[in-house]
Amino acid sequence: MLQSFLMNELIDELLKQRGIITDEEKENFLSPDYDKHMNDPFLLKDMDKAVKRIIKAIDKKEHIAIYSDFDADGIPGGALLHDVFEKIGHESFTNYIPHRNEEGYGFHKEAVKKLKKKGVTLIITVDVGIADIDTAKYAKRVGMDLIITDHHLPGEKLPTALAVINPQQEGETYPFKEFCGTGVAFKLTQALFIEARKKKKKWMEDIPVGWEKWLLDLVAIATVADMMPLVGENRVLVHYGLKVLRKSRRPGIGALARKLGLKQAYLTEDDIGFSIGPRINAASRMGDPEKAFELLTTHDDVQAMALARELESLNNKRKGQVASIVRELNERFKESSKENVLVAGNPNWNPALLGLAANSLVDTYNKTACLWGRDGTGSLKGSCRGNSSVNIVEMFRNSGDALSQFGGHEHAGGFGVEDDKIHTLEKALNKSYKKIAGEFKRELAKEDAELDQYKIRETHSALLKLSPFGIGNTKPIFVCKKAYINSVAQFGKEKNHFEMKISKEKEGQPVRAISFFKTHDSFTVEPKEGGECDVLCTVELSRFAGRVNFELRIVDIR
Repeated sequence: MLQSFLMNELIDELLKQRGIITDEEKENFLSPDYDKHMNDPFLLKDMDKAVKRIIKAIDKKEHIAIYSDFDADGIPGGALLHDVFEKIGHESFTNYIPHRNEEGYGFHKEAVKKLKKKGVTLIITVDVGIADIDTAKYAKRVGMDLIITDHHLPGEKLPTALAVINPQQEGETYPFKEFCGTGVAFKLTQALFIEARKKKKKWMEDIPVGWEKWLLDLVAIATVADMMPLVGENRVLVHYGLKVLRKSRRPGIGALARKLGLKQAYLTEDDIGFSIGPRINAASRMGDPEKAFELLTTHDDVQAMALARELESLNNKRKGQVASIVRELNERFKESSKENVLVAGNPNWNPALLGLAANSLVDTYNKTACLWGRDGTGSLKGSCRGNSSVNIVEMFRNSGDALSQFGGHEHAGGFGVEDDKIHTLEKALNKSYKKIAGEFKRELAKEDAELDQYKIRETHSALLKLSPFGIGNTKPIFVCKKAYINSVAQFGKEKNHFEMKISKEKEGQPVRAISFFKTHDSFTVEPKEGGECDVLCTVELSRFAGRVNFELRIVDIR
């Protein structure tokens, strides 16, 4: 009874820190409800137009194209609409995913030409299109209707389209703005099914009410992988999406889980973020995005396992190439990293890998990093990751004519640069940084509560009520005060991960505490065997290699 009371007190305190105070707010947060907490999809601007046009296309058996981005948001979104049209029996549709290296990001005129030749009369975009003014004009000029579904920030002018569904567009009154691209596609599906049932469409007769919830596994994958805030409707979508994912009937999900040594019945948001999402992204970074799409849509168990093996192979290849780039960068910057913005490039580097390499530089040097390479079209493209000292897009915007194009958000962005500007890029970005950045002091992580090392299991069980965790609902950080350090070591194939065993007192039961891609000198205080320290950490449940263990994930050591 006392234990339960203490855990309830902990949850109340953590909710309070998240601004969740009243009984109603607590109920809504702790018990997401699909029927109560999802808004009417027809509140989204242009939704009625989009649904009306899709119903017409289905009734007349028109050829529909689903044009989706090539990342872990666009691919699940394309798969979602694929499943919708397959379920209602509309056979005349095509999924199109641009090739990252050969075509690049965006909604492309050449792709529209290809689709026109196939007889497509309606294009529905997913997670792309909001910035492609010229391609939208071309589609209209050649007589193709266009429905744009996207979630990226629009520019000053919207594309010319029959309907633009984007919660970020000016004048949008929808109560929730933070969907990923697949989330927007799901709202379109909700609206389509509502209207089709209202109109008693024959192609809806055999579809059970609520069938669309089986698509929430894809929404959960995309929302977590695209690092969208897990609040509001996203919290509901991912809460139910994880339930679907754990019992998903997709052969590809089961095959990928088995290949990665994950128990499908226990998949979490961490498994999406660290295992499933990277494999989907690896398809386009290292080869053909269609492979990830096929994994999510195939009905064949044998093909699913073959695709899972291929994606794992591509991901391992990706990790090797990123590691090679990072080693080269560390050699360059270990002696000279005085600038505020670390800038480097190589025409032989694959731009698709440079965001990952830039993340490593930020972690190592605590500085903003911008890296460039040459893509398959011959253009110089780059990625930038920030250390929270400056808004990346504002830094780009204030760099004069150094960049030929750019986009992104506060902490990350992509850019293009002309060959004749590459030698002045470092100077231009650092000048812009100094212009807009104030004095930057890295904030130390703060604990949410103190952890009793003898009650890790009970604490983890209580924390499940607050999950899923992610942007907007981060995992609580605990502190183990004056922990005794039993041992310190590196682990992993390349000994590039840190672990230590700590206990409440010298003779107490030790608990494993780990930190990936860190060493003993990566923290505020270097831990010494036989010494004491304060350990800031999150509480984790590990199912690695089929063994269930509670452990701590180190945030900092002081």
